[in-house]
Amino acid sequence: MSYRGHNFNNNNNNHHHPQAINRSSSTLDVINSFIPSSNPIIKKFESFTDKFDNIFDNLSLINSLKPFIPTIGRFLIVATFIEDSFRIMSQWREQVYYLSTFRHLYEWIVKIFLILNIIGMLAGSTLIILRKLPIPSSITLSSIVLLQGLLYGLFFDAPFLLRNISVIGGLLLALSDSLIIDKRSLSMPGLPMIESNDYNKKYFLLIGRIMLIVLFITFTITLNFTFLNLLLILIGFLSCFSIVIGYKTKFFASILILLLTIHNCLTNHYWSYSYKDSRRDYLRYEFFQTLSIVGGLLLIANTGAGELSIDEKKKKF
Repeated sequence: MSYRGHNFNNNNNNHHHPQAINRSSSTLDVINSFIPSSNPIIKKFESFTDKFDNIFDNLSLINSLKPFIPTIGRFLIVATFIEDSFRIMSQWREQVYYLSTFRHLYEWIVKIFLILNIIGMLAGSTLIILRKLPIPSSITLSSIVLLQGLLYGLFFDAPFLLRNISVIGGLLLALSDSLIIDKRSLSMPGLPMIESNDYNKKYFLLIGRIMLIVLFITFTITLNFTFLNLLLILIGFLSCFSIVIGYKTKFFASILILLLTIHNCLTNHYWSYSYKDSRRDYLRYEFFQTLSIVGGLLLIANTGAGELSIDEKKKKF
C-alpha cells in the first residue's frame, strides 16, 4: 500500500429486485447444466469431494479450531492493514519525506493523511475482527486502499491494482461474514446460513468471491512457465473458476489456501533478510497482502458460497 523504499514501484426484499434474481439464477442454471451429477466422471468427483469434506470436518484439530475460524479469517483479511499502520509509524520520516518530496504534497497535509491512515487502519481492522460496525469499518479500509493508491501514484500500477481488488474482495467477505447467522441457533449445528430477510448478503458473497480470486491473475504473471508452474496455474485457475461459480467451494477454497500459503512462505520469506535490506520491506508487504487473501478463502471455506452458487442449486434438486 504505502511507500516501501526506493525499490517499491432476502425473501422480504426479493420483490424489489426480480430481474436481478432472475438473471443470476438463469446464469447459474446454464452453468449448472454443464455439470450434470448423473455423469459418471462428475459423480465420482463429487463423491470424492464429499468424502474430503467429511474427513476434513471430522479432524480433531479442525473441530477444535472451528469456533475460531471466522475470527482467524477476519484477522488474516485485515493483517495487511495492521502491518501497514505499524510500518508507517516505524518509517514515519521516510513516509513524510517521500510524499512531500516526490509527490509534491505539503508536509502538514502528509502528516494529517498518515495519522488518519494509522487511526483508520487500526480502528477499522479491530472492528472487523470483533464484528462491530462492519459496514463503516469496511468502507473506511476500502477508502484507505483507494486513497493510498492515488497519493502514492500507484493507482494505475497493474499488480498493485489487482492485489488491492482482491483485498477489497476479502473485506466484502468479512462484511458478509458479519451478516451471517449460524444455524446452531436454529438447532441445526454446524451449518452456517444467510439470513433470508436480507437481500444484499448473497451479493456481498458473490462479488467478494469474484474480487478475491483476482489475486491469482497477479500470481500467475510473476511465474516462469515451467511444467510445474504450468500445472500450478491450471489447478489454480480451475479452483478460482469453481469458487466464482460456487461449485464445491470448500474443496477448491482449501486447495487455494494450501497453494497460496506454500507459495507465500517460499517466495515472500521477508524474515530471512536483514532489516537494512530494502527487499525485506517489499516482501513483507507481499506476504501480508497474500495473508489477507488466504483469510478471505478461509471464510469462503467455512461459510460456503452462499445462495448464488452451484452448490446451493444442487442442494435444491
